[in-house]
Amino acid sequence: MSEKRRQIYTVELYLSKVRDLVIRNDAAVQRQFVWSNEQVNELIVTVLMDDYMPPIILGEEDNSRLWIVDGVQRTAALKKYRHGNYKITSAVENSVIPYREKVRDREGNVLVDVDGHIVWEDAAFDIRNMTYDRLPEELKKRFNEYPIETVIQKHCDNQRISRLIERYNNHTSMNANQRAFTHIDHFAGDIRDMTEYRFFLDCSNFTEAEKVKGVVERVIVETVMCTGHLDHWKKQTKAMCAYLNEYAVKEEFEKLADNLHRLERVVTDEIRNMFNSKDAFLFLTLFDRFTSFGIGDGKYAEFLSDFQSRLRRGEADGHLPDGLERDKAVIKARLEMLGDRMRKFVGEEGREAVTGGDLSEEEHFIAENVGIDPADLREDMSLFLDTLKDLEARTIRTGSRLLEKHNRLSLLAMVAYSYRQDVDLEGWMRQFAEENAVYYADQKKNYRHMLKELNTYLERDRI
Repeated sequence: MSEKRRQIYTVELYLSKVRDLVIRNDAAVQRQFVWSNEQVNELIVTVLMDDYMPPIILGEEDNSRLWIVDGVQRTAALKKYRHGNYKITSAVENSVIPYREKVRDREGNVLVDVDGHIVWEDAAFDIRNMTYDRLPEELKKRFNEYPIETVIQKHCDNQRISRLIERYNNHTSMNANQRAFTHIDHFAGDIRDMTEYRFFLDCSNFTEAEKVKGVVERVIVETVMCTGHLDHWKKQTKAMCAYLNEYAVKEEFEKLADNLHRLERVVTDEIRNMFNSKDAFLFLTLFDRFTSFGIGDGKYAEFLSDFQSRLRRGEADGHLPDGLERDKAVIKARLEMLGDRMRKFVGEEGREAVTGGDLSEEEHFIAENVGIDPADLREDMSLFLDTLKDLEARTIRTGSRLLEKHNRLSLLAMVAYSYRQDVDLEGWMRQFAEENAVYYADQKKNYRHMLKELNTYLERDRI
């Protein structure tokens, strides 16, 4: 069994030992510096925020010379920032670093209190486009004093060091989809649950490699963006995840989960190949729109079968988007083409269902956004309207913009949601009306914003 010991250095001492060749980072079998600016940025933020960094592994020869076995990239990145005039790029995330700084008077003298203690105050520094030399003194000190933990494997020779380098660097880095997924922590659990649904296991055409590489998670994110946030479509998965993490609400993921279960019952072997890594988000979005028709889900499967047959025969108008065509305009055009063909296919049956025998605008909005069957709305609408009238009278002050006519659709949808989820709106609505003076003209967006605020209110009330 090999001997090992642990040694902790400050960044300043560690880099000085590297500079003086006490610790060597140039083993012949080591790869060159390959980190991107994004990776360098993240490491510097880790150090300045005093977050955890895994130990660096060193191999020690019997003559006490040390070789970096695992940690060459981190070492080079730290050296690049401290001594190489590296400038943090503007794309860095979490760029504002909080710290404590000494209070000074106008002449620059440090202030002390009556007991002779230095007076400190909270401060923050944005490191975007900043080199080490432009950091405040307090952050320079924090960087230099950050503890670097090392694990030293003793009694190594060249062959042993080479084998250790091979072992500790034999791993696969996170790909773009997997890195993007770290930016949607609010809904990561919901997304992970959906990846295990029978739809993705038996009713779609994802390869095992795609499932491992985060492609299913990406498709779920794309679908939620398309169904509820298409006007804010992002070409990069990371940007989509960050957007949904801030603006999405749990009910959007619950609606998708329900749609997946519904599709599990109707997708056949003939059409499962249409739900693949390139096109699945389009056909899932299309099904979400189909649900507003209020007709049997089997009709959607019939449409896909017909559409696929026409594609094979070259009779379908338009074409499906290429995997590289990620622009919002392209996505919208393809969805519009698919939607037109779907509406023609369902014909009068779909038109009658979607209007529910001439559903009102309010009923249609609730059916589409809250997910209530149009057939059930007629008997419930009077209850929703009476409840809203009562809530407005008791909770919203006269003159509030929440009472303006264009907010009525989203407010009625909130009432319908409250009955569906058995939630009391009175306390939330009073607070929401008092704290909000501006509302979205887009009522779908306004409704999603209200849902998010309600969930925050309920969560805070539970604590």
